[in-house]
Amino acid sequence: MTQFLQMHPSIIIADDHSMIRKGLKLFMQLNLGLNDIREVGTCSDLMKELVKQKYSHLILDIILADGNTLEIIPNIRRVYPGLKIMVFSMQSAEVYGEAVKQYGIHYYLSKSVGEEEINQAVQRFLQNEEPTRKPVLLQNAGNPFSALAPRELEILHYILKGVGTKEIGETLNLKMTTVSTLKNRIYEKTNAGNIKELIELATLYNVNY
Repeated sequence: MTQFLQMHPSIIIADDHSMIRKGLKLFMQLNLGLNDIREVGTCSDLMKELVKQKYSHLILDIILADGNTLEIIPNIRRVYPGLKIMVFSMQSAEVYGEAVKQYGIHYYLSKSVGEEEINQAVQRFLQNEEPTRKPVLLQNAGNPFSALAPRELEILHYILKGVGTKEIGETLNLKMTTVSTLKNRIYEKTNAGNIKELIELATLYNVNY
């Protein structure tokens, strides 16, 4: 406890489920004695809140109410290089965990793990310790989405939601030809023949949207 009080971390939680946000906040207040904690539910609100004060730690989900946080992580990394980030998500770590590592994010915690593991991981994260390394499970080695690059995962999110090429391009500020090229790569890498097969694969490998 003393170590936490000496650090005085300033924390922001970004999750579109209020119960998750409030649960994490309550845990840190009651168990770690921390009170400088803010909550947001959208990418837009997160970017607005980061401007208001200097935060030391960010805990965020991959999918928020208004989009995929992969779209804003590069900008957050550029503008706030000292901000420590942990992903806390139901999204597959074998898919998105590798993607966020490209931005120097090595804390990736699944919402499905037990309370004790969440407790330990959050404490290590807030103490700026290295995350506990876990062996890669062989059964996840064949995950077809694990080969997708961050930008391809952004596009995947919109494809699965049924968004068209033109709208994806406008949303991500990309040319339609670029979007089409990335869509083709997604289908090639996942070996999906059409949108129906892609959705079935996403369901099978717990890639939500």
